[in-house]
Order: sequence, then C-alpha cells, then structure tokens
Amino acid sequence: MFLGAGRHMQFRHLRYFVKIVEAGSFSRAAAMIHVAQPALSQQMADLEERMGVTLLQRTPRGIRPTAAGEVLFREASSLLKELEQLPTLLTSGSGDAEGKVSLGFATSISVPMSGPFLETCRARHPKVAIKFADGDSESLEERIIAKDIDMAVVFEDELVPIFSRVPLYQQRLFFVSCEASTNFDGVVTLEQIAPLPLVLPSFPNGRRRVVDRVFSEAGLTPNVIAETDTLSSELSAVRTGLAHSILNMSIMGQRGFADPLLIEPPVYMTCSVISSSDFPLTHAGETVRDTLIQFVDQHLKTTQRPGAEWIGPSMV
Repeated sequence: MFLGAGRHMQFRHLRYFVKIVEAGSFSRAAAMIHVAQPALSQQMADLEERMGVTLLQRTPRGIRPTAAGEVLFREASSLLKELEQLPTLLTSGSGDAEGKVSLGFATSISVPMSGPFLETCRARHPKVAIKFADGDSESLEERIIAKDIDMAVVFEDELVPIFSRVPLYQQRLFFVSCEASTNFDGVVTLEQIAPLPLVLPSFPNGRRRVVDRVFSEAGLTPNVIAETDTLSSELSAVRTGLAHSILNMSIMGQRGFADPLLIEPPVYMTCSVISSSDFPLTHAGETVRDTLIQFVDQHLKTTQRPGAEWIGPSMV
C-alpha cells in the first residue's frame, strides 16, 4: 500500500490498528492477534509516523481513535473486508455460488419473509451461508454504508445515489386503529385522519417523512401525540387505544387491531433491495440478490399482500 513519496505501509498495520480500536486496549488486542504488546505499540507508533497524524488516544475507558483515527478505522475496515472476500471472488466467479452473504430485512417484512427466503435460498444455493439482520430501513442503510451488511430489503422514499438498488414493489400506507370506526367506509382521507391522535416514528424515519410531507402538501397538520423509535412500541401504543398510526404494512386479522384502512388519495413507499454503489457484490451476493427478487415477486403473488403493486423486473 502506498501513501505518498517514501511512505509505504503494510496491510498488517491496518489489521493491527483495526483490532486495537475494536478491542479498546493494546493488551486485549495483543492477546487476540497473538502479538507481544510492546511490538504492537511499536507498530502503531510507526503507523502514526508514516501517516503524519495521531490516530489513537488514551481515555479513562481505554484506547479510543482520534478524529483522524475514526476515518482510518472506517476506511481500513472496509478495505480489509474486501481483501477477505478476494478468495471467494476468485473461487466462485463461475459455477455454483459459494460464500457468506449478510442480508437485512426491514422490520415490517422480516417475520413473513426472512424465514421462507432462507428456506428457498438454502434449497437453491446450499453452499451460500446467509446471515440475517433486521431493523428500520434507515439503520439498515447505515449498516450497508459501514459495510456491516451486504444488502437489505428496505422501504424508501428518497432514492439517494450512494446505493445500487432494484425497486421491487410499491406499498400503499394504511391507517391503523385498535377498534373499527363506523365513520369510515373502507377508506379514510387525510382530512379525516388529521384531528385524530397519532403515534409515529421519530425522525429521520422515512415513513415519518412521507406522512409529514403528504399532510403538508394537503395543507394539514397531523396530530402527533407520541413518537417511537421501534415498530413494536408503535404497535403497542395503538393496541392500547391511546393513538392511531399510519403503517407501510397490513396487520389484517392481528389480535388487538381493527382491519387497517387504505388512505385516499393513495400514499406510497417503495420497497427496494439495495447494496453499496461503491463496493460491488460478490458472485454469491449477486446470486442471493437475484434469488431474493424472484422470491419477493412470488411471495407477493402467493400472499396477495394488501396494498402492494409489483414494479420490479419481469419474472418469467
């Protein structure tokens, strides 16, 4: 690795540095990588000299990276992960897909999709090991940026260029309550929702941005009485009767909830499978992504997911 005239650095410097930051101390890192602590300290001193900046600092809670160290840690972690994937890229460039793939699902679709997809993927690609993650779409996007996961199925509103994406389907939003109302005949308007108490995700949640925008465009202000950071808390508040919510999922038939109502005029979010635009997927990753697209298409047809309209690639 070359860092300017006369400044050569070995990859072991990066490996040692990343391990120290992860461990939070020289002694723990030395034990983990089986290197004597004095030698490890010397390697870091050499790295800081070559980089021309201080990378690590001692705090009451252990070793922490400086501002420059945080940048190096992020970039070095990504680079080392790419290096670790090189053998898989070389051996799996043809033939059966083989390797590890980390995949995230937005919380609202994780339960109905992740298990069946794992079953499908294992049957088609037995040499691919899948690691699942779930969370809100924003946290999954951040994990892709951090190279913590390879791809994710998320709900989007703004299509930012830092991700490669395949849009899968448009999902209409629903108005959800704990008890059915005789005031609404199968659908509900924004004007009818506006005065009602709502519990919604806190910013910067994408669904919250959509809800606030459509109300603003209609010249209305939603009556948000509570905000949550998790879908489970949001549903719990609705179940108690404290408030209503607007969801990008149908909870038809679930205990404690009335049948959800479609909103008129329609309000949509886009469900996409996304990955980093800076780092291409491995052969195994591309195989999993293609299988995932086919699976979601079939899942929508089989379950007849309410409010979902396929906009992805044509499946023959």
